[in-house]
Amino acid sequence: MRKNLLFVLLTLSCLSAIADNLNDYNVRSFGAVGDGKSFDSPAINTAIESAFANGGGKIIVPAGIYLCGSIHLKSNIELHLLPGAIIKAAPASMKVYDESESFGGFPEYQDGGHTYFHNSLIWAEGQDNISITGRGMIDGEGLTKKDTENAGNVQGGSIGTGDKAIALKLCTNVLIRDITIFRGGHFAIIITGCEKGTIDNVTIDTNRDGIDIDCCKYLTVTNTKVNTPNDDGIVLKSSYALKKPVPCENILINNCIVTGYKLGTFLDGTYIPEKVNWVCGRIKLGTESNGGYRNIAISNCTMMYSSGLAFEEVDQGRMENIAVSNITMNHVHHYPIYITTGCRNRGPKEVTSPSYGGDIMISNVIADDADSLAGIIVTGMKEEPLRNIRLHNIQIRYRGGGTSDLSKKEYREQGTNYPEPRWAGPTPAYGLYARHVDGLTVRGLYLETIRPDYRHVVILDDVKNADIQDLTAPVQKGAEKIVIKN
Repeated sequence: MRKNLLFVLLTLSCLSAIADNLNDYNVRSFGAVGDGKSFDSPAINTAIESAFANGGGKIIVPAGIYLCGSIHLKSNIELHLLPGAIIKAAPASMKVYDESESFGGFPEYQDGGHTYFHNSLIWAEGQDNISITGRGMIDGEGLTKKDTENAGNVQGGSIGTGDKAIALKLCTNVLIRDITIFRGGHFAIIITGCEKGTIDNVTIDTNRDGIDIDCCKYLTVTNTKVNTPNDDGIVLKSSYALKKPVPCENILINNCIVTGYKLGTFLDGTYIPEKVNWVCGRIKLGTESNGGYRNIAISNCTMMYSSGLAFEEVDQGRMENIAVSNITMNHVHHYPIYITTGCRNRGPKEVTSPSYGGDIMISNVIADDADSLAGIIVTGMKEEPLRNIRLHNIQIRYRGGGTSDLSKKEYREQGTNYPEPRWAGPTPAYGLYARHVDGLTVRGLYLETIRPDYRHVVILDDVKNADIQDLTAPVQKGAEKIVIKN
């Protein structure tokens, strides 16, 4: 009796395992070869269509190199890359990427990378419950990193190049987990207008932007490593890509690493610092900011050979309820912390409200070897100041070397300029420069300089309701600790 019962249980277990595998679709069974030479995306797309027709399933990509053009994700599909599997972007000469969709004649207030999505290696639009998982790799060798998108993506009368490694638009319940992306093109991952998503344990070593989250809500980015020596690492945006202002809201970024090493050296473990570009690495809000940002939490992140934190609202949206904590930086390019509003106003002329920034708290930050170009920058607009900015428990060691004449410099108003401190030049204060702010609280600001810096430590220009306590910093002869200008 006991033997019969055991046999029944084993039989049921086997049947259960078989049933589980019924939803697995191995791309080799659909004609994919994986030799790095055969063109495999048609087979992968066929597997996806077959699974989709049966209500969904897991697309298994075994070890091998799969040369691909555009892959179309569908609802209830998990694209799963097994260890050793590489989806490799085909060269532009093969002309195997989808044409970029039409924007319908609506004005393009944002660049092409935020406007067009179908000319990508892996893309989905309007789909639900989609996943890209596994310990395999997406290699975008054949993708362009240039912003060359246009309606139809036509070059010389034929379909043009692929532009992004992963592009998702208007999708819900998105999961990207465990994969590695190398050479991701213009964007390794761009997610636009999506709700309820997770990016977790992803490694990116790419030649332009790492992760762009645009007009999304209820997304988390966790346990992820992003190496971007030539552009931004993790970026939140709120462009006009959906033909209306949509905020980026309720976003969590936690336990992430952002670096600016030479392309490929993060993956191979040599970690060679790249020559400083106009920007390198960084966690950023902006610049596209028509819809604004709200309810954003960034915590427990570290940055190496990277620009610092940049929060930029310049396109008439609202940037509010931002909390940042437990951040470490080393070898900081250009600035450690940058908060600004401006009036670039790249959007419909009918929108007349000014950009707004307020209720931003940054705490528990340590930055070592910070560029002497700029201290902490907190700048609003005269007609609409930044409001309620709190900086608590921040320690920064600057390279120093600033000269005393810089303290007399009239620092550029943001205005319609592109919001990048490099192009504004050195700040008049080496530690903190604040202008057009109503409500600035500083508690525990500890500053050091590797070389003497003869600029003032802190300059408050048109700052109301300022409260600075527990400020420790070297003050050189002829300079002052705090200068108040009205």
